[in-house]
Amino acid sequence: MSNKTVYEPVEPRRRGVSISAKLFGFLALFTLFILIVVWIFQIGLLNYFYRETKYQELEMADYAITHAIVDTPESLTSIAEEFGENYGICSRIFLVDRDRVYQISGSDVLGDCLIHHMSDKLLTYLYNKAIANGGVYTHQVNPGQAIVGSETKEENVKDPFGDRTMNHSGINSVNTIHVRLVTDGDGREYIVLLNSELVPLSSMVDTLETQFWMIAVILLLGALILAILISRNISHPIQKMNHAAKRLAEGQYDADFEVTGYSEVMELSESLTHASEELSKNDKLQKELIANISHDLRTPLTMIIGYSEVMRDLPGENTPENVQVIIDETQRLSELVNDLLDLSKLQAGTRRLNLDAFNLTDVVQSVMSRYEKLTQKDGYTVEFSYDTKVTVFADQTMILQVVYNLINNAINYTGDDKLVRVTQKVSAETGRVRISVTDSGVGIPADQIPLIWDRYYKIDKVHRRAMVGTGLGLSIVKQILEQHNTTYGVESKLGTGSTFWFELNILNANAENDHIS
Repeated sequence: MSNKTVYEPVEPRRRGVSISAKLFGFLALFTLFILIVVWIFQIGLLNYFYRETKYQELEMADYAITHAIVDTPESLTSIAEEFGENYGICSRIFLVDRDRVYQISGSDVLGDCLIHHMSDKLLTYLYNKAIANGGVYTHQVNPGQAIVGSETKEENVKDPFGDRTMNHSGINSVNTIHVRLVTDGDGREYIVLLNSELVPLSSMVDTLETQFWMIAVILLLGALILAILISRNISHPIQKMNHAAKRLAEGQYDADFEVTGYSEVMELSESLTHASEELSKNDKLQKELIANISHDLRTPLTMIIGYSEVMRDLPGENTPENVQVIIDETQRLSELVNDLLDLSKLQAGTRRLNLDAFNLTDVVQSVMSRYEKLTQKDGYTVEFSYDTKVTVFADQTMILQVVYNLINNAINYTGDDKLVRVTQKVSAETGRVRISVTDSGVGIPADQIPLIWDRYYKIDKVHRRAMVGTGLGLSIVKQILEQHNTTYGVESKLGTGSTFWFELNILNANAENDHIS
C-alpha cells in the first residue's frame, strides 16, 4: 500500500469591492437622499406650502386693514394698495350705513378680480355668512364654479360675479374670498373683502417633475464621474504601494513606496518606506549575524579538533598546554552558546528580573578581579574609581553581566595604551548613580552610534575574533537595561575613544532597610 498525498483545491479568495464601486455607492445613496428631500419639499408639498403662504398673507392683510379702520382711517387706502402690489391681494372696503352699502376704499391688482365684479346679491350672501360665522368668513372658489345663493354650482351657470358664463375660459384658478365685519370706535360697521388668487400649480408641478428627473440623471452621472476621479486619485497611490509591498515580500528591499496624494496616503507611504529600510537593515544584520556566529563557532571547534588530533597522532603532544587550549576553546564555545541563549530569553521576555538591594560599588569591584590574568599576561590595565559606595535595587546578576560585557567591549576596542577606565559617579540632584566604561580606541562615527547595540554590529565591518567575550555583549546590555527601564548611552569622538554608561536609582538607607526586612 503506497502513501499518497492529496492536495485539495484551494478556493480563490474573494476580492473586496473596489474603491470606485464603494465611492459610487455612497455618492449614489447621498444623491438619492437629496433627490428624495427635494421631491418631497419642492413637488410633493408644493401646493401645501404655497396655499399656507397665501393664507398667511390674507391674515396679514386682514389684520393691517382692520387696525387701519379702527386706528388710522387716513392710511386705509395706502395699506390696501401696498398689500395689492406686494402680495397680489385684491381688496374692497365697504361702509354699511343703515340699509345702504358704500365702497370707501380698495385695490384691484388682478384686473379680473372676483370681488370687483360681484353682484349685490353675492355681497349680501357673503355678509350674511360672515354674521352667521361670528364676523369672519372665508370661502374657496374652484375653477369652473361660482357661488349662487348658498350653493356651489358647476360650470356653465349664471355667474353672480358678473353677467357672463363661468367656464374654463373664465375662472381658471382657485380663488380665496375672505370677509371680515369691523366696527370702529364710533359704532360704524365696515365690510372688508379680500381676494387672493391661488395660481394653478398642476402645470408647475409637471414642469418641476420633468426637471426633477433630468436633475436626477445628471446628479447620478456626476456621482459616477466623481467616484471614478476620486477613486483614481486614491487608488492609484495605493496600487503603487501594493505593488511595492509585493516586491518587499519577495525580499526586494529597494521597493519604492514614494507616492503623492492625500496626507493619510503619504503618511502610510512614509511608514512603509521606513519599514522597508528597517527590514533591509535587519536582513543585512541577520546575514552578518549568521556569518559571524558561524565564524565564531567554527574557530573553537577547529582548534579543538586540531589539538585533539595532534594529541592522538603525535607521541609526546599530550601536554598540559595542549589540553588547556582545548579547555579554553571549549569554554569559549560554551560562553558563546550561553550568550545566544541569554539574548534569546531577554528578547522573548522569558528571563525575568530578580530585584533585590545590593551594593553596586562592591559588585563592580568584584568584576575587576576577573581581569587580573589578562592584565598580567597581555599588559591591559582596568582601573576603577568611585566617589562613594552606593546601594541600588536591581537584578544583581544581570547588572553584573552588564558591567562585565561593557568592560569586555572596551578591552576589545581600546587603543595601544591598553587602558580601560571604569568610573562611578553619584548625582545628588537626580538621586542616581552612573557607571561609565571608557576606552582609548578609534571612536565611533556619529551615524553608526545608534547601530552599535545590534547583534554583531561592527564598525569596520571586518570580522575579527573578540579578545574577550563573544561579540554579543552590547546587545545583551541593551536588553537588560531596557528591562530595568533605566537610561543608558554612549559618548564617542573619533580618535579619542568611547564611553559607555548606564544609570540606576540610588536606594537610600531607609528604603534599603525596608527591602531587606
